[in-house]
Amino acid sequence: MLSIACPTVVIVLGNPWFEIDDPDDEFGFDAAELAFATALREQAGSWDVSFAHSWVGRPEDDSSLLAFVGLSDRHHRVSLIDIGVHLVGSSVRGDCLHNQLYFLPDQPTSLAMEAVGSPQELAERAATWFEALLRKPIVRHEWEHSGQVYATRYLFVDTEEGLAQSYNQTLAPSGQAKGLIDAGHVHGRGWIQTSRLGRPDRIVSIRGEVPA
Repeated sequence: MLSIACPTVVIVLGNPWFEIDDPDDEFGFDAAELAFATALREQAGSWDVSFAHSWVGRPEDDSSLLAFVGLSDRHHRVSLIDIGVHLVGSSVRGDCLHNQLYFLPDQPTSLAMEAVGSPQELAERAATWFEALLRKPIVRHEWEHSGQVYATRYLFVDTEEGLAQSYNQTLAPSGQAKGLIDAGHVHGRGWIQTSRLGRPDRIVSIRGEVPA
């Protein structure tokens, strides 16, 4: 029987959303950027979502103001996805981010948003977008062999979009890895795709309300 584990959800009251990452940056922000950052913090102050790391700063090339949120499995110390918005002038774009440079993808993903308006209007649109993503249920699929977890896969429940995965050939059933590789279920530099493992042995709720 498939089990669904529901760990305690941590909601941190007074979580300081979108604080400026480097105090020196504040002196480099113009009036519109500061107004946007302030309004975004005010909007986020009413959220009752699970904790996520966030900050306001700039991407690697300093081309925009960046508001960042990182979603993770804190108990397993696994980063799942970085999301954020880039503010340039009177427009804002949001999407998943490069996990080191914080650039937006060249081609928008299914998570993308874009808006034009005043700093207050853009902050409201960005806050709505962030909150919706923070509320998306995330689960961890686990596969076991001989009492040990050998593979995991994190995904958004509503879209089944994969976020992160791991596969330990040493712990996996004998011959399984070779079978998956021979069938072409690999990506990049030999990363075995856990989405091809079939029904998981356990589903663990990580964030949000998982539908019954």
